[in-house]
Amino acid sequence: MSDDASTFDRAAAVTRSLLGWGVVAGPFYLVVGLVLALTRSGFDLSRHALSLLMLGEHGWMQRTTIIVAGLMVLAAAYGVLRAIRDGRGLAIGILTGVYGLCLVLSGIVIPDPVAGFPPGAEGGVASAGGIGHLMAGALGFVALAVAAFTYSRWAAQRGASGQSRLGVVSAVVIVAGFVGGAALAQSPAGVALLWLAVLAGWAWLALASAHLYTVVPHPVIAERTRPDPV
Repeated sequence: MSDDASTFDRAAAVTRSLLGWGVVAGPFYLVVGLVLALTRSGFDLSRHALSLLMLGEHGWMQRTTIIVAGLMVLAAAYGVLRAIRDGRGLAIGILTGVYGLCLVLSGIVIPDPVAGFPPGAEGGVASAGGIGHLMAGALGFVALAVAAFTYSRWAAQRGASGQSRLGVVSAVVIVAGFVGGAALAQSPAGVALLWLAVLAGWAWLALASAHLYTVVPHPVIAERTRPDPV
């Protein structure tokens, strides 16, 4: 690969690298979280949200996982800003960045214990920190849903019907899953709905980032062809 400025676009390479974190963030969060969930005593995937793994002796592991995932999302958000150079791109990038920031904040402000987790906890007590954690999560889900819907409008404008449908469906599932999960908290149905929202959010970010990766010109030929900005 040549490093000649006439054949290698470093800006395009950086943008693609940033978007790559949007693909990696979700699998990282889910794989590490599931490993911790299956190895922590007293944790029940059918009744407990992954964020509760922040509690207890080994809670630092999940806190670190959430914060690192949030930083990955922030990197991807900056990649979106660089890839889509119009008003919708600005909105998508900022909203995705808000989601990343909320992840970081929710990894710093820990949730309240619930009955049975950590082992021996009785639950039923709402602290300022616990409320802050819930608020960060709610704001993050809303921002991600709006980002997905805005992405849908951008994709529709470009004639990318599959990506447009992806954005709309993701936005609806994220909102419905989070609202349903909050309403049925700590029940198997509520946890399942929350999982649905989480999976839809990560799936949208990964697929949208992968699509934008292909839209950004390949750095080796970008300077030769000089395509118009997205």
